[in-house]
Amino acid sequence: MPEPNPSSSFFNRLVAEALGTLLLVAGGVGTAVFAANFPSADKNSLGVGFLGVALAFGLTVVVGAYAFGPISGGHFNPAITLGVAAAGRFPWNEVVGYIVAQLVGGVIGSSIIALIASTGDGFFSAAHEAGFASNGFGDHSPGGFGLGGAIVVEIVFTAIFVFVVLGTTAKIGAVGFAPLAIGLSLTLIHLITIPIDNTSVNPARSIAAAVYGGGWAWAQIWVFIVFPIVGGLLAGFSYRPLFGRTFTEAP
Repeated sequence: MPEPNPSSSFFNRLVAEALGTLLLVAGGVGTAVFAANFPSADKNSLGVGFLGVALAFGLTVVVGAYAFGPISGGHFNPAITLGVAAAGRFPWNEVVGYIVAQLVGGVIGSSIIALIASTGDGFFSAAHEAGFASNGFGDHSPGGFGLGGAIVVEIVFTAIFVFVVLGTTAKIGAVGFAPLAIGLSLTLIHLITIPIDNTSVNPARSIAAAVYGGGWAWAQIWVFIVFPIVGGLLAGFSYRPLFGRTFTEAP
């Protein structure tokens, strides 16, 4: 639901966005850090792998959208906020506030994961050394894919994600089912793209992980800020021209 509840105050909406982004990062990045390879990468007898991480990110969006969407619209992602503003479905004068709230919530979420990791014997050091589920390309891509692959992934799949958000929350969308479609689409995007660059499509998620990911994560973070935003804006500005005003208006 990209449009905020008009009866909620701006402060309430910012709190909801921060909490929703915290949930997304804690759930998604936390699964990647703690459960993707368990008990270890060499003996991954209980780990959830790529599929589990993809589901974790999707489920956090479903839960967050149902819990906080009625208050703030449930963006939890600067690329979504910019995309729905570009589509005329969100006021531009609230964009900066939303993005700041998302960044704060995301960093709190990754800090909680880091705090928990620090209680395990050498676990935080190992997670930090592995990049703390940060996004990366080249030597830091799970599959060894280069910068060009990461750029294409982040533009194309962020645009697809924004199209899904705008379409499922339009006047013609199925009322009440938007969070499910949005969460499942994020799961699908992760299933496709985790091997490429660990999947961002969300600058807040990328920044939150990079805080504890080390120097290389910060050196590459620009890709996962710039190109998800490019994809979100492309989708937002093109949505109404492509599909027409009648079918793209909010309920």
